[in-house]
Amino acid sequence: MALTKLDIVERICEQLGFQKNRSIDVAESLLELIKSTLASGEDVLVSGFGKFCVKEKAERRGRNPATGEDAILPARRVVTFKCSGQLRDKINGA
Repeated sequence: MALTKLDIVERICEQLGFQKNRSIDVAESLLELIKSTLASGEDVLVSGFGKFCVKEKAERRGRNPATGEDAILPARRVVTFKCSGQLRDKINGA
């Protein structure tokens, strides 16, 4: 089961004792800060968790799988994530 935004809001309510409206504001503010930082091209580093990076992808040749027709895929930016060593150890039970 995936962790949803609603789950995050509920955990903020439980662990910090905030009201639900305040917890929603906290979660939304955090996610907006991360999104705006990534949109500006900067990386987001969360110590003990990992690093979100913006990578530039060059224009490349592709193919439409439905028709087999060749196409040129435009250059774009993508977000990548690299987990920290602490998170990797926790996931692997070390």
